[in-house]
Amino acid sequence: MPKSLFWTRTNTAGAEHALFDDGSGLTARGTQLAADPIPYTCRYQLVTDASWSTTRVDVEAEGSGWLRNVRLERAAGQWRVTTAEQGDLDAALAAAGHPPVGPPGIEDTGRLADVLDVDLGGSALFNALPVRRLGMTGAPVDTGHRIAVVWVLVPSLMVVCTEQAYTSLGPARVRISSGSFTADIDLGADGYVVRYPGLAERIASH
Repeated sequence: MPKSLFWTRTNTAGAEHALFDDGSGLTARGTQLAADPIPYTCRYQLVTDASWSTTRVDVEAEGSGWLRNVRLERAAGQWRVTTAEQGDLDAALAAAGHPPVGPPGIEDTGRLADVLDVDLGGSALFNALPVRRLGMTGAPVDTGHRIAVVWVLVPSLMVVCTEQAYTSLGPARVRISSGSFTADIDLGADGYVVRYPGLAERIASH
């Protein structure tokens, strides 16, 4: 992979490192480390088409005594979701005083029909997908788009369909909102997140 980005988490001890090629769409693989809700490592691979619409995502999350995988593949407007699990994440969460999360994946993939973007919990890289696809980096102020997104929760790897709104706040600034959640993110000249309040900040390469 010819390019690399690194973010440090600001809401917990953790980081994300992504290696990628964005010459035509985006092909990427990356690793997240985080201490909350329990320590875990999350590895992902991502492929989009030339328009930055997601075509495949593979995610693996692993912690002490458990391992989960989910694969999402899009073809002809439909998503196929496959999962695997070893060990017991819910037991690890219970031991740390957290509620259970249930199995990875989603039962009804029909809810994901025609969705073009995937958002991976805790990742700053994935926000670039709708930003690039919708042309938000150079959009006039107050240009807005409301989209459906396939959201992969981490570390559970549960998959849900959620609605997000992207609004241009001017050069290199975009507001993301979903329900009661709102964040104003700063972008670099390359279109990738530099600062995501309450989540991550990018570390400059030297």
